[in-house]
Amino acid sequence: MTDLVAVWDVALSDGVHKIEFEHGTTSGKRVVYVDGKEEIRKEWMFKLVGKETFCVGAAKTKATINIDAVSGFAYEYTLEINGKSLKKYMENRSKTTNTWVLRLDGEDFRVVLEKDTMDVWCNGKRMETA
Repeated sequence: MTDLVAVWDVALSDGVHKIEFEHGTTSGKRVVYVDGKEEIRKEWMFKLVGKETFCVGAAKTKATINIDAVSGFAYEYTLEINGKSLKKYMENRSKTTNTWVLRLDGEDFRVVLEKDTMDVWCNGKRMETA
């Protein structure tokens, strides 16, 4: 039985990363997966609310899952990226990056320009530019 309670897709320069969170509300178990790979596992936590912090992507971007009690045994799960709510982070990112998805010879290419650093990424790899 899985205790999957939240899934987020986070677009970073090196690609879109899937973050999944399992929370056992009776055992306190917490498991964080990034792109299907287990990053954090804690069994038998007595404190059911709190935070889990980990890194995402090639640039080791800081991510935090906040676990808050809403009422009784109901919980709310929110994701922060670099200290900002996912919504605020994505709004800011849309101002500081341009992203294109191209299909060439039947293959998809995801190109990201970071306007602040002028870094160019293609399919998750930072490209050398002149």
